[in-house]
Amino acid sequence: MTRRVIGILGGSFNPVHNGHLMLASYIAQFGPVDEVWLNLSPQNPFKEQSELLDDRHRLAMLDKAVNGSVTVKVCDVELSLPQPSYTINTMEKLESMYPDYDFRIIIGSDNWPRFPEWRDSEALIERYGLIVYPRRDYPLPDIVPDNVTVVDAPMVDISSTFIRECIAEGRDMNFFMLPQVYEYIERNKLYKNDGKQYGIE
Repeated sequence: MTRRVIGILGGSFNPVHNGHLMLASYIAQFGPVDEVWLNLSPQNPFKEQSELLDDRHRLAMLDKAVNGSVTVKVCDVELSLPQPSYTINTMEKLESMYPDYDFRIIIGSDNWPRFPEWRDSEALIERYGLIVYPRRDYPLPDIVPDNVTVVDAPMVDISSTFIRECIAEGRDMNFFMLPQVYEYIERNKLYKNDGKQYGIE
């Protein structure tokens, strides 16, 4: 039996938006994986904890966003791991939980230059492999080591920071995320402040 290959796309998803979903769907359908799991991070080592909305809200929005998809799913394994979250720990945990799956790490081209700063970066490439997708102002690398795949996915210039800022300003973000996600934000009055609580700059 052929082993399923799972791409792990990590992020704070604060909130999840159409750009995240389009990227995940593209890589799942056209990339070297069978599925993409959106891996919710409770604490990025490069970010301040104060920037994040509560885990339960971000997880609820992810669940609503991917509901019914057979190729894009939610992964919450990091919520049960020690913080801060390091990718090597996440991948080792997933490997132990799903021994019949092979995992790949998905990163943007903006993270590629600083990837050597990641904990056990060489082991991550050797044991799991990377998929690198394009980000604006960060061209895709021309030369990559073995076990690194470059995917020329469409770029969608939307950021969670932009959406948070706009919601805080009272703007309509209905077309920037799935209706069920936006309805959740509106119903729970999320990001409806001056932005400081969520680290908006």
